[in-house]
Amino acid sequence: MGRIVFTEHALPAVRPVNHLVDGEDIVVRLQDGGALASLVATPSAPGVVVAYEADAIDPETRLGWSVVIIGYASSVAEEEDGSDPYEATLVPWVHQTMTRVLRIVPDLVTGFLLDEAEQSPSRSRPPSVAADA
Repeated sequence: MGRIVFTEHALPAVRPVNHLVDGEDIVVRLQDGGALASLVATPSAPGVVVAYEADAIDPETRLGWSVVIIGYASSVAEEEDGSDPYEATLVPWVHQTMTRVLRIVPDLVTGFLLDEAEQSPSRSRPPSVAADA
């Protein structure tokens, strides 16, 4: 699970999506008519710059990792027989028909690790903010 960041009507937009890694690329499925489907019209269209972020951070220990990928997203062509090459391996988490596939080719990859060495007494959990009466 991760978040794709793209431009919609000249403003930043973020959508949660599930993904798989194919070599060095990130692959996500799209539904026709959704905001993400408008990123690329055809497999021959030039890629659109997007960001993709995935993380796993434990809320109790505050340990984990985060990775951000910035790259070019383009539509994945159907197989010669018209089938979706990722239909069996990338199953949507939502109950919507996903008819298109988007491949993100990384150009820049950054990340960080939240580990025990970064935790210190001065970085304790902030107190809960009480509502004003």
